[in-house]
Amino acid sequence: MAEQLCSFQLAGMTFGVPAVEVQEIMRAQPITRVPLADPATAGLMNLRGQIVTTIDLRARLGLVPRPAEEKPINVVIRTSEGLFSLLVDAIGDVVVPAREILELIPENVPTHFRDLIAGAYKLPDRLLFVLLLDRLVTH
Repeated sequence: MAEQLCSFQLAGMTFGVPAVEVQEIMRAQPITRVPLADPATAGLMNLRGQIVTTIDLRARLGLVPRPAEEKPINVVIRTSEGLFSLLVDAIGDVVVPAREILELIPENVPTHFRDLIAGAYKLPDRLLFVLLLDRLVTH
């Protein structure tokens, strides 16, 4: 069976992560900032008593910052490093692309961005970039 991807939008682009790695999706949550943390580390959130590191995906991928009036959505994922929350703009559908249409990232894509992406699927109306979760949270 083909891999199911949970898709979401960031700065007008579509990204996906393996649906089996998604624990839950939540509206904006209170986040406690961490002094001297990496700029992409938005802070920490309390998820039913468990402290979860929150990553601003726009910052991690070098995209323009989210407008202040727009509230992000939290996609809580499981990785080999534990739970993390990814801040995204909007949630899409679960997509099941054909495995054979995964393409390599073009060379003109910036290196810092390319290092966090497994490849891209050409969907009928857009490209869907597949994120490498372990690299994303340890990069």
